[in-house]
Amino acid sequence: MPLEMNREVFITCAVTGSGATQDKSPHVPRSPKQIADSAIAAAKAGAAVVHCHVRDPESGAPSRDLRLYREVTDRIRDAEVDVVLNLTAGMGGDIVFGSTASPFPVAAGTDMIGAEERVAHVAECLPEICTLDCGTMNFAEADYVMTNTPGMLTAMGTMMTELGVKPEIEAFDTGHLWYAKQLVKDGVLDSPALVQLCMGVPWGAPDDLNTFMAMVNNVPDDWTFSAFGLGRNQMPYVAASVLAGGNVRVGLEDNLMLDRGVLATNEALVARAVEITERLGAKVIGPDAVREKLGLVKRAPRG
Repeated sequence: MPLEMNREVFITCAVTGSGATQDKSPHVPRSPKQIADSAIAAAKAGAAVVHCHVRDPESGAPSRDLRLYREVTDRIRDAEVDVVLNLTAGMGGDIVFGSTASPFPVAAGTDMIGAEERVAHVAECLPEICTLDCGTMNFAEADYVMTNTPGMLTAMGTMMTELGVKPEIEAFDTGHLWYAKQLVKDGVLDSPALVQLCMGVPWGAPDDLNTFMAMVNNVPDDWTFSAFGLGRNQMPYVAASVLAGGNVRVGLEDNLMLDRGVLATNEALVARAVEITERLGAKVIGPDAVREKLGLVKRAPRG
């Protein structure tokens, strides 16, 4: 296939995530102020989009608290630097089964809520983008399943579209892209859509280049895609995604290290991604260009 690299690239910084990384690096932000400050620093380093989760300020555990989301988004909106807000909507679909001999009742760590509650912080904060994890999958741990049924995705996608918030389809495997196209066909999501290709997350699509190109080739030509890899593969995927025609995601959600033995900050990861992208001959675009490209509308949150 011909090389059709993306010449105008936007960078997303995934600021903190919901994984158990809070005690693995002092740079993983916990409090709303820390998360917002890290997002702002990433924007100053060249990120046009910041993808945000929230955490309990004391323990660092993942949270769905609307007050924390509102504080993070208010702080970012009040900053002197502009950036596109992207909030996760992936929380609230977690099932941790009991033993293999007795899977029910489900175990501690299960967090299953309805579609309206899963989107409540999006309705409250009105970001420009929010994520939609477009499928169910076994997710790393032995008995944990990330649950996103077709009915749940239809309900959540409908709410996002009605709110005027653009879903970023998170695709962890080719079947997730298949269903995303069905959501567009059904009129649940608008086209052209926005996709994040999530590579190397156990047990979704492995992060080899053959699988990556299979994912890329399943994205409709008029859609916009971005991609990321985990850990030491984060920066190679910056280059791979740009060369394949896509955009870039980096950040502490996916990788804690800048170099061997050197803990990263979000702004350092973004700066490295900017350098790689520009050395490939592409231009890194800012938030206004992203809004124009994706048809986003910057709004104030509800009062």
